[in-house]
Amino acid sequence: MSLFDYEKNALQMDYFSEQYRQFEKDFYKYSALDIPLTFLTDDLMRSMANAQKSYFKLNKENAKDGLDHYFFFSIETPPDNTLIRKYTYQKTMTSLK
Repeated sequence: MSLFDYEKNALQMDYFSEQYRQFEKDFYKYSALDIPLTFLTDDLMRSMANAQKSYFKLNKENAKDGLDHYFFFSIETPPDNTLIRKYTYQKTMTSLK
């Protein structure tokens, strides 16, 4: 995915869904970062898209409990616009196993 694709809003998250509220709750529960999640979501989606992964890792150095945390998302492509990838939060785990 190029920066140009990103700038066309090809990566999206439903900020008003219950899943996003749960993502916020889980992120703030574990994150020791001083940066609000609102400022990170675009970078997180772009990073997942570039790595072709459906999750990102909050490393233990940035976690309140000193553990790695993996945040998993489902990725959907709406049938009416195949250029868009919509990320929906699923769960958080401390291991990929």
